[in-house]
Amino acid sequence: MAKKAAKKRAATGSAAKSGRAAKATPKRAAAKPARSKKARPAAGTTRKTASKQATAKKAAKRTPARAAAAPERNRATADEMATKQRDISVSEFFAKNRHLLGFDNPSKALLTTIKEGVDNSLDACEEAGIVPEIRVEIDQLDETRFRVSIEDNGPGIVRSQVPKIFGRLLYGSKFHRLRQSRGQQGIGISAAGMYGLLTTGKPVNIRTRTGKNRDAHHFELVIDTQKNEPRVKSDRKVNWKKDHGTRVEIEMEGAYRGGQHSIDAYIRQISLANPHATLHFRPPKAPRKKDAKEGEPTPEAELISFKRVTRELPAETAEIKPHPYGVELGVLMQMFRDTKARNVKSCLQGDFARVSSKVAWDICARADVAPTRRPSEATRDEAERIHKTIKKTKLMNPPTDCIAPIGEDLLLRALKSEVEADFYATVTRRPTVYRGNPFLVEVGLAYGGNMTADDTITLFRYANRVPLQYQQGACAVTKAVTNTDWKSYQLQQPRGALPVGPMLLLVHIASVWVPFTSESKEAIANYPEIIKEIRLALQECGRRMAIHVRKQRREADELKKRAYIEKYIPQVAIGLQEILGFDDRERGRVVNQLSDVLERSRKM
Repeated sequence: MAKKAAKKRAATGSAAKSGRAAKATPKRAAAKPARSKKARPAAGTTRKTASKQATAKKAAKRTPARAAAAPERNRATADEMATKQRDISVSEFFAKNRHLLGFDNPSKALLTTIKEGVDNSLDACEEAGIVPEIRVEIDQLDETRFRVSIEDNGPGIVRSQVPKIFGRLLYGSKFHRLRQSRGQQGIGISAAGMYGLLTTGKPVNIRTRTGKNRDAHHFELVIDTQKNEPRVKSDRKVNWKKDHGTRVEIEMEGAYRGGQHSIDAYIRQISLANPHATLHFRPPKAPRKKDAKEGEPTPEAELISFKRVTRELPAETAEIKPHPYGVELGVLMQMFRDTKARNVKSCLQGDFARVSSKVAWDICARADVAPTRRPSEATRDEAERIHKTIKKTKLMNPPTDCIAPIGEDLLLRALKSEVEADFYATVTRRPTVYRGNPFLVEVGLAYGGNMTADDTITLFRYANRVPLQYQQGACAVTKAVTNTDWKSYQLQQPRGALPVGPMLLLVHIASVWVPFTSESKEAIANYPEIIKEIRLALQECGRRMAIHVRKQRREADELKKRAYIEKYIPQVAIGLQEILGFDDRERGRVVNQLSDVLERSRKM
């Protein structure tokens, strides 16, 4: 009992001591902070995992502070966004996207300007029945600044139309009619003036006169790109020696270069496809030498002239109506809304080409649409049934008097006047149709002469007599040439490439609507009908050329053999003289007889 009591007193004493120690601990902790110890990782957790968890906790503590410091995002309301909407004018769009029109680099911009001006001049002269005479001048004002002048002897421009033609994009007379012409969209020359304004700030200068007894007017104007409207800065009467015609001057940033895409080559190609026109071209003046004395004149550039081959103008083209095969459903519905015809039958017969009264009745009957129904009241389903029925109806091809080809004879004369060669061939195919639009293909070929045999052939591409200078690889003409087997026509040809040899190819497509791949009109779209016609024309020219090449090779082989025989005939005569023992006079007679036998065998 005594032992148990002692143990109880000892336990009570130790508990009292621990209580006093616990009361004293807070005071010591307040006086001197204890060192913090790193928490040990929980059981089963590695040190690496614990370190990642600690880093994540620190990042979580910092995140709220950073988020609070970030600025608040501005969020626009629907009403605010609505106030920012506005119309975009055509000229404003093309001013920012001028590469679509062919003004994507300085040298190409200079060439495109000349191209658009010459196209307009040729179209105006031909439509007025005037044999064209066009003068192109380029003056270099600075290292990168040029002034382009294009002057023609055309009918001139009415005074009220000058600002609209040169100061508004998508304004012209050729877009809404189906007939062959060089221009189509009403963009070209006004876009060139806009490019000049953007790069130099200078206005376009136009001088025009419509008749001998009428005043000549001089305009200076610019384009308001935000409104697509012209702003006339000057309009005055001037004295001009020409009885009629137009002169356009545009100052712009550009680059004058030589080579395949040079302006000189372009003017030469124009003369090939337009043998009825005379072209005068004055390139920029020779650059002034650094060591030239003050007052010393700068040498003048030589005027280059391409004379016309004929004074006969191309055949006059007629305007045709759209062919039903080329009309899409949306266009058909729009024509129904805009037509002046009183019923669907009259609309089909009067507004489309190659639709007779009987064919119009048949289309309405098969489409289950009343022929007397008003076109403006036709529903979408009715229009769609008519559209589908048209595709199943057999119709004649559209008329072809809307196309004016160059012609085989004129094309041959133009090639002979400009290209030195040993052989020429020209082919004009019969007109055919793509998407309801009539077109035809012409091909001219020149072989031999001073052209090199180790280089790729020279390919000239034309659309409505206009040379196509750029995007050769994307053009249907190039595809048709590379897909033709030129090895069958005695030429070398790498796989998938143009043939190699001393040959120049000229391919011309004439149509009421040429399917260009872009607004810059640099390549023709790959329609199967167009490629087929080009390939057939190429094959016909190729067969003629192959006959000539084989004949040339046979003659060369015969001449080579003849040279060998002629070389050894005297030796044969000497051998006969030694064997038979005749004199020198007889030996000469033997030589003559052997030569006659050789000549007769060659002719046989």
